[in-house]
Order: sequence, then C-alpha cells, then structure tokens
Amino acid sequence: MTTVIAVLMSCSRRRSPRRVHPHDEGALVSTPERRILVVNCNTNAEMTRAIGATAQSAALPSTRITALTPPFGPESAEGYYESFVAAAGMLAAVEQEPEHFDAIVLAGFGEHGREGMRQRWDVPVVDITEAGPQLAQLVAHRYGIVTTLDSTLPLIWESLRGAGLDARCTDVVAGDIPVSGIHSSVRAAAAALERCSRDLLRRGAEAIVLGCAGFAGLDAELQDRLGVPVVDPVAAAVRMAEVLCRSGLQTSRHGAYRPVNEDKTWKMWPPHEYQTAQDPRGEA
Repeated sequence: MTTVIAVLMSCSRRRSPRRVHPHDEGALVSTPERRILVVNCNTNAEMTRAIGATAQSAALPSTRITALTPPFGPESAEGYYESFVAAAGMLAAVEQEPEHFDAIVLAGFGEHGREGMRQRWDVPVVDITEAGPQLAQLVAHRYGIVTTLDSTLPLIWESLRGAGLDARCTDVVAGDIPVSGIHSSVRAAAAALERCSRDLLRRGAEAIVLGCAGFAGLDAELQDRLGVPVVDPVAAAVRMAEVLCRSGLQTSRHGAYRPVNEDKTWKMWPPHEYQTAQDPRGEA
C-alpha cells in the first residue's frame, strides 16, 4: 500500500507544473494582439486623434487602437439631424475598413447607430453612451451626466432608456459647450463641467459621467476637484470591449441583431465611392 501511494504521489507531482505568476521574472505570458476600431461620430480629424490617444492609453499593451473619422458628415453632432447623418458616416467608415478588427467602440455620446452597427457586425460593439453609465453604476448608487449643448439632451435620454440605464441617472446637464470649442478652450470647458457636476452632486448624484467623447482626458482633473468618481466613457468603452473579446463573447445573431439579408438590392451602399483627401484612419 505504501508503494502504491508513493507512485500515485509521484505521478501527481509530474502532472502538476509549477504555477507561474504573470509578474514573475521569466514568466511566459502570451496575450493575443487585438485590434479595436474607435469611431469618431464627427469629421473633425483633430478630435479623432485625441480620442484615439485616450483610447490607446486606456487599452492593454496587446491592444491596437485604430481611430476612424467618418468619410462624410458634420464637424460636430449636436442634435437629431446631425446625429442621423453621423450614424451613416460611422457605418460607412467601418464598411471601408480593409483590415481585420476584433471590436468596435462608438465614440459619439447619445448618437444613433448603435443597434445598426451591432446588426451589421458580429464583433462586440460598445457605445460610449452605455459604457460610461454602466461603469458609474458599479461605483455609485446614482450618477449624473455632464454634456455639451441642450440640443443633445433628448438624444442622450433616449439612448439611456433604450439601454435600460436611465433609472439611476439623476439628470443630464448641458454646460453650453460647443463640441468645436472644447479643445480651443480646455480651461473654460473644465470650469463649466465642474459647475454642472456640482449641481448634479447637490441633487443626489454620487458619480459623474462625461457626456462627450471630446471631453476625453478631463476625468482625472475633475475627479480631483469633485472628490467623487468621474468616468471617461471612451476609456470605459475600450476596456469593456477588451473584456468582451477576452471572454469570447460576440454580438448575438438571434432576434434583433439577426444578420442583414444579403439578397436585398442596395443603392449606393456600401458607399465605397466616397473618398476623402486624407486617410480616414489614424493609428494612435
């Protein structure tokens, strides 16, 4: 009996390799490279580059971010009409992407196109309008959103309701900050966001979500000023996309997101004939 036990223990030792912690010196940890498209909702190439830089800084070292500017559309999306046109531009930008990608981040807060993008592509599609509030709800009972102009408020509320994220939102407040003016006066934008955030905190919010991709990078400063969690939705969306990829989860093809009927006849779509003087891609 002693001999049998000894043999079993010996086999057990041979079959159980030493567990190596990922941070141990010499550890061989292989993480496959993934490529995430981050699609700006407007045609402002400077903003696309800024959004791409924020996304890359939030991503894992093995994740490659490609920031896309739509081939057509408004320079800023701040209302219904502009949002619908912007959604078509975002879809067109992805249609024209020649290389393989593993996930899509929609960098337009409250903009249309989320459901259409999910029906078109089976890779994970993460909308920053969902990602920011979802993260905020993990660290606070109620949250508030600070955004750009009053004309965007109905779109944001509709997007929140569609995603089931409105119940714990204290309010969405606009700071009267045109998207085109964010980078030209960052100090003024930050002051307006702080003022709106303090109003939300007085009314019961416990965390703040930045309601515009153009606000990327202002979260840390506002968090220091306010003393509560402040969520950058672009960073949140990139990290959620990474989690979905690493979990092996893709968009369901059953029901609402059943694939488009390939036998249908389309006119002028996909819009590959649309070309711009500049490459729509911007590697961060």
